[in-house]
Amino acid sequence: MSEQPQTAPAEDPETAPDPVAVRDAVTRQAVLGALLDHVKDAYKDAKKTADTLLDKAHTAGGTTQFDALLPDGTKVGSSSRSGGERAAQVVDEEAFRAWVRDHFPSEHVVEFVPAQVVTSVRPGFAGKVLAEATAAGAVQYVDVASGVVHDVPGVELRPSRAASHRLTYTRGSKAQPTSGRDLVAAAWRTGALAEFLPALAPVTTTQAKQ
Repeated sequence: MSEQPQTAPAEDPETAPDPVAVRDAVTRQAVLGALLDHVKDAYKDAKKTADTLLDKAHTAGGTTQFDALLPDGTKVGSSSRSGGERAAQVVDEEAFRAWVRDHFPSEHVVEFVPAQVVTSVRPGFAGKVLAEATAAGAVQYVDVASGVVHDVPGVELRPSRAASHRLTYTRGSKAQPTSGRDLVAAAWRTGALAEFLPALAPVTTTQAKQ
């Protein structure tokens, strides 16, 4: 008599969650999502304004950092500006190629292709010239062999990286154990920062009575 196959015990169906708990979770997500949209839009506008003014302050007086202060003068952070960088770039291929041909012929390439002749500068030499000009902060190249300093035609120093801005919050210390972020949150709860985001500002006692 053959053995009968064992039947796996039926799994217990998953218990349905409390409908109230599900509704509360969805509602919490919806509320925070709506608030987040308001904050993100307001922050985007605030950053754009701050960055523009930081750039103007730097241009006018060289200032690169400003502190963020609460209405009572408490420092909660600072925003700093890092200057952009400039690099040498070839802006006139023909002028640059002609200069290399006349002064560094070994770095000038002539290719004979059917029905046409193609001339160019060796990429390695072009990179060397641009790197030296970038490092020197001037569109010049020094011929090591002759000691001649060449003003390189067809090349300019142009912005290669835009200026950047960084906002940092203060950290807790012995003198002020509360971090800048927490100080902002505490000030927000009291209504002291309502002007910065009136759409989400807490209702004050005076407003509630009206």
